[in-house]
Amino acid sequence: MRFLDEFNDPELARRLFDEIERLATREWAIMEVCGGQTHSIIRNGIDQLLPDSIELIHGPGCPVCVTPLGVIDKALEIAALPEVIFCSFGDMLRVPGSQHDLFQIRSEGGDIRVVYSPLDAVRLAEEHPDRQVVFFAIGFETTAPPNAMTVHLAHQRGLTNFSVLVSHVLVPPAIEALCSSPTSRVDAFLAAGHVCSVMGTWQYGPLVDAYQVPIVVTGFEPLDVLDGIRRAVAQLEAGEARLENAYERVVSSAGNAAAQAMIEDVFQVCDRQWRGIGEIPASGWRLSDRYADFDAELRFGVSDVDAPESSLCRSGEVLQGLIKPHECEAFGKECTPRAPLGATMVSSEGACAAYYQYRRLDVVPVEVGVG
Repeated sequence: MRFLDEFNDPELARRLFDEIERLATREWAIMEVCGGQTHSIIRNGIDQLLPDSIELIHGPGCPVCVTPLGVIDKALEIAALPEVIFCSFGDMLRVPGSQHDLFQIRSEGGDIRVVYSPLDAVRLAEEHPDRQVVFFAIGFETTAPPNAMTVHLAHQRGLTNFSVLVSHVLVPPAIEALCSSPTSRVDAFLAAGHVCSVMGTWQYGPLVDAYQVPIVVTGFEPLDVLDGIRRAVAQLEAGEARLENAYERVVSSAGNAAAQAMIEDVFQVCDRQWRGIGEIPASGWRLSDRYADFDAELRFGVSDVDAPESSLCRSGEVLQGLIKPHECEAFGKECTPRAPLGATMVSSEGACAAYYQYRRLDVVPVEVGVG
């Protein structure tokens, strides 16, 4: 079936659902590894409309969610310094550290700026040569090129008052970690189209071969997701395991060569901690030696900052697809968007946030007292 670029086509949606139901003769668990796909699934009730034999489980597809507590605490320590202008995208301000969040630091006098591009932070560094400007650079491969360009530009302009706190993570090593886990129950993956638009699809073929698991590169609109599920089910039912690109209008095998060259110049691969999951080898980027002067961890001496995860928050199990958000005992009780225990509840791509906003299951109502 050829995918149509008509995202609100109910007839196409019906045909996709019908074909999935026709194909599915066994029980299959399919994991999407992008928070944007998770929100599309939950917002549109796709998982509830599929046959009972098809289970969609949510993976570590939100870079905000997998940023470890120690990195958040490093950000909070730097942001509280009087000489610092700390720049971040807005979705990081409510992510809880071990004691507080960036909103609280700002309420206590910290100079925290919400930016819409990392280049805004470079401009602030040029406008305030007497202040240290720090940009919180997080994300998957999607946001790495503009973040790398920002460091490259600051280097070119000789900005000595600009640095970045880096917490970049990579998708293919996370998929490999999930496949090799003894607790994994994933039969197929929906890979994130925006990541593959930058890096291409070539990294996924070896994973398919090594673990005999279908991987379908998929977009984010409801029909994109449905088409990806249909292709994954078709492979599983046929006993096949292939890398399949269902997002050809955006993704090529090679990806964006210019973006990859910029990443290779500025970053180098490193081991990285994932919040609630632990360390995954070669799953992140840090600044290369050439750009080490722009490393905020080194500049402000926070490399050794670390913190234990909350014992109440089960976001690590959510991110590994072991439980659904509402199966966490704290969901909607001790943990809400106003008082989150973990980033999965407050991030715009978090699975817990999606369930709370669109499918609030088993939530105990909050009793409001007088006064």
